[in-house]
Amino acid sequence: MAARQQTVGTARRATRIVALAAVVAAVGMFTPQPLSGQGGGFGQGGRGQAPGGGRGGGRGQAQANLPTTPTAVALPMLSAEVTGPGPIFNSTPSLPPGKGLADLRYEAKEYWVSGTASDQPYHTRIVVRRPVNARDFSGLVLVESMHSSGAAHMFEYTSTYTMSSGHAAVEILTSGQAQFVQHNEARYKSLQMAGPQTNEILAQVGALIRTGRPLGNLPVRKTVLAGTSMSAGVLLNYLPSHAVYRTPDMQRIYDGFMPTSNGSIVPDVDVPVIQVPTMHEVAGNITNRQDGDEPSRQYRLYEFSGMAHIDTRDSVRMNPNPCVSPISQFPLQAYMSVALHHLFQWVDKGTVPPRADRILLDRNEHNDGSLMALDEHGNPRGGIRNPYVDVPIVKYVIRPAAITPVIPNASPYIAARGQQAANQMCSLGSAEIALPQARLRELYRNPRNYASMVERRVNELEKAGWSLPVYRGQILADAARVKF
Repeated sequence: MAARQQTVGTARRATRIVALAAVVAAVGMFTPQPLSGQGGGFGQGGRGQAPGGGRGGGRGQAQANLPTTPTAVALPMLSAEVTGPGPIFNSTPSLPPGKGLADLRYEAKEYWVSGTASDQPYHTRIVVRRPVNARDFSGLVLVESMHSSGAAHMFEYTSTYTMSSGHAAVEILTSGQAQFVQHNEARYKSLQMAGPQTNEILAQVGALIRTGRPLGNLPVRKTVLAGTSMSAGVLLNYLPSHAVYRTPDMQRIYDGFMPTSNGSIVPDVDVPVIQVPTMHEVAGNITNRQDGDEPSRQYRLYEFSGMAHIDTRDSVRMNPNPCVSPISQFPLQAYMSVALHHLFQWVDKGTVPPRADRILLDRNEHNDGSLMALDEHGNPRGGIRNPYVDVPIVKYVIRPAAITPVIPNASPYIAARGQQAANQMCSLGSAEIALPQARLRELYRNPRNYASMVERRVNELEKAGWSLPVYRGQILADAARVKF
């Protein structure tokens, strides 16, 4: 079933969203409007709900019965680690090669969490990913509502940075439980939750995480809630609840928010927000909210030139390539992690992140096929820069067509769903079209000089805060493989 985005309005319609000071007003701002969403994850060999096919999707239900004053949530019950029966549902199959949990000395543990939300019982699962050695834990936690297609995308999209930094990651199941039962009924048949419970579940589990108990009683310093596309919609629908729900000792539950692959207007909240729309949203329906530093308006919009709605470099859904053009090898993770790093520094140390230029628009598809303003190589002008567009060897084109009929050796996800799934996944990704060899020689003379130019650009971007050292080796290795 297509994931549907719940948005707060379009960028063209709203010039300003008032702060979440009054709960009734906050709930009113979040009357959901459906837009189609994305399912860029891959759950358990292709089992799971079909993703949506549009820009910046989201799903969730704004809670209509919020308290009118700040209210402590009840802590839910936490089980012992779940070890059976049968295999666990793997929600992170698309980690980069050689950068899995074991490679970076991390572990994943599954737990049941049970409680009451919206006056009804619920029984869900969480997965905690943390360093094997407790002394390596940074005290910072990335929290996400699992994408309903069965993937913990925000961990997948930032895993190398997250684990290299000692951060923990907790995914919370709030929807899509049918695929778990299909995978392993004996293990997951007791799962029970409904859409109207989502916000209260996120609040209760978030408060539980703050205690450190799901992390083996490790001390938690700060937590942020993130989401991409459909799960970014869940995050946006949670924001009115953030205004009133508190931990049992009346503290904030989440210290920051990071909606990604989403172009909706994010309302003012009392903690920092970094929003990361991709080229898909920029070329469609994109927020015009401005950056801010003052209390209740701490906000950054980061638009990375070259980044598509989903990751096509490491996604198991896109291997082998189901699209007519070569799929993009742009390292989405390297730059999504830049945003997460700045958010963690903001909420933890008060380090104000840099502001960024936005991708330029000419709103004219007739000149170059894109609403974005493109440079002489066919890549977007403006936005946060990176070597893949500043020292280019390809141009990135969003929404490539799928091969028809479906390729015979398609990924399990596409093989199970056919042409519609192939069309959808290609439309959410991007292709890369190689620049002519003669043009590369004209620009760079030879591969060695090209690699040196990339390294110089990486050095500049690291100093400016737009590239993380943990991805330096990957970027330089990409440059070293270029031949012309």
